[in-house]
Amino acid sequence: DTEAFEFQQIYNLEVVVIPTHREMVRDDRNDLIYLHEKDKYMAMVQDIKRCVEDNRPVLVGTASIETSEIVSEQLQKEKIPHELLNAKQHEREAHIVAQAGRAGSVTIATNMAGRGTDIVLGGSLDADLEALGEDASPEQIEEVKAAWQKRHDDVIAAGGLHIIGTERHESRRIDNQLRGRAGRQGDPGSSRFYISLEDNLMRIFASDRMRGLMKRLGMDDGEAIENSMVTKSIENAQRKVEAHNFDIRKNLLDYDNVANDQRKVIYQQRNEILEADEVKDQIRGILEDAVAGRFYEFIPPGSIEEQWDVAGLQEALKNDFDLDFPIQTWLDEDSQLHEETLLDKLVDEAEKAYAAKEELYGAELMRQIERDLMLQVVDNHWKEHLAAMDYLRQSIGLRGYAQKDPKQEYKREAFDMFQSLLERIKQDVASVLFRLQIQGEQDLPQHPSEEEIESQMEFSHPEANLLGEGESSSEEAPETAAPFKRDTPKVGRNDPCPCGSGKKYKHCHGKLG
Repeated sequence: DTEAFEFQQIYNLEVVVIPTHREMVRDDRNDLIYLHEKDKYMAMVQDIKRCVEDNRPVLVGTASIETSEIVSEQLQKEKIPHELLNAKQHEREAHIVAQAGRAGSVTIATNMAGRGTDIVLGGSLDADLEALGEDASPEQIEEVKAAWQKRHDDVIAAGGLHIIGTERHESRRIDNQLRGRAGRQGDPGSSRFYISLEDNLMRIFASDRMRGLMKRLGMDDGEAIENSMVTKSIENAQRKVEAHNFDIRKNLLDYDNVANDQRKVIYQQRNEILEADEVKDQIRGILEDAVAGRFYEFIPPGSIEEQWDVAGLQEALKNDFDLDFPIQTWLDEDSQLHEETLLDKLVDEAEKAYAAKEELYGAELMRQIERDLMLQVVDNHWKEHLAAMDYLRQSIGLRGYAQKDPKQEYKREAFDMFQSLLERIKQDVASVLFRLQIQGEQDLPQHPSEEEIESQMEFSHPEANLLGEGESSSEEAPETAAPFKRDTPKVGRNDPCPCGSGKKYKHCHGKLG
């Protein structure tokens, strides 16, 4: 239940603690706190020695590979046989874990090593049976089972598996997982953590207070504090770290949710485009919104005619959408035109222009172009938007120096950027469709065929061609080839593409494969 609060706050899920199948009889002893790290390791080695003498298996849990190797060196000095289980021993992991429950065995393991495998007291019976092979007789199998049962009973009588923790972790959950390697299925067992004031957790959260307490008690080097109140104090320090890490994860999630909400909108639009039989209605709305957007830039809502920039509106419609409307003439001829009626007239004329384009190129072709164009524009702008969001997120923390909440500022600016994204998508789709010009294949510059290229190569190197046929180059002179002439003017790579897309030739029909 150490993570219950986080599950409830982030995922709105309640946590239910399931009781054990059998009564838990493991002896979870109080922590031993030492002044120095070397004193801690010396005490651990003595504890391991006692367990080996009592024929109890020992599992030493470490937080890092470096710590596991330090403990291994200490045991080697005392000539205590042991197995080292870390990332460097992953190939032997299953074998080491299988035998970690044998009487007097010592296993050193990091947090992740051996996860998901029970340590069976007396060793793994399955491993012993597998070692017999498939040709084993029933008598041999029964003999192995009887030997395993005796080892199992001896380990239980000795007190079961003993767990030693080399330090407290930042999360109580990891400590509980380490303790839980012993005392499974009602088996006996014990656990103890050895801590020094030089450990990371103690150095950050509890070293000064604990050091003062140990000095007041008149403790010397090598002596330890063992008290339930001290153990609770360490758990409180762990709670502080857990709360700090939770705040970090919650903060990251709040930022991610902003982009995730926007992602849902974009992907919903893409799915609607892909699943719809046609997107004509969506295109019509986009064209109307695009024209209206330009209209209100030059004719603000609720403004009077003297505030209108009619010339600017005409120029913008011409440059952006290739719509050449005599707006000033309309106003001169009809004095009843006002803001709303003028916008309606512009939209009607724009729809007529698009309808004429559709009649020219055919409805089927236009439907395909509309779908492909919308997907391409949405995808391109969405990629650019994600890059801009990452840049904003990296720099938004500086707003805190201006006494502003960075998270709220990020949400506000991300919303504005997203609204701008949707508007740019509409403007780009409308711009391409209004300016669209489709030319027939005969009007496009033709690339020379393979036959033409080979023909030119033959004329350029007539000797090689004739020699390839087994004839001497001096016997017969090749006919003079006519120079290659283009049917259409040559198009430069940086010139506008003749198809009318508005792109450069090198980015359109001249794109290299």
